[in-house]
Amino acid sequence: MALPKLTAEEKKKALKKAQDMRSKRADIRRRLKGGKLTLAEVLRRDNDEVIARMRVAYLLESLPKIGKVTTRKIMEEIGIDESRRVQGLGQRQRGALLAKLG
Repeated sequence: MALPKLTAEEKKKALKKAQDMRSKRADIRRRLKGGKLTLAEVLRRDNDEVIARMRVAYLLESLPKIGKVTTRKIMEEIGIDESRRVQGLGQRQRGALLAKLG
């Protein structure tokens, strides 16, 4: 599938949107790491485009005292693929994450 040809204005708009998304994700990660936001609050806001498109592994690594190895173990235990995004989590997986990290 060929990429669509974008005008300079469309490219600029797309780059701005991508930059905004990265900034918002970084803010969410910072608030999670600082304890100002909980995993439950983030999972409840899954209709937010920024959160919905965030990878679950990226989200879990943002939690205090959880790194890449622990994230991988938790995701394997629950049965979440490492490429899964928050919007793709099922109710069982959400419940298991909250029970484990809650």
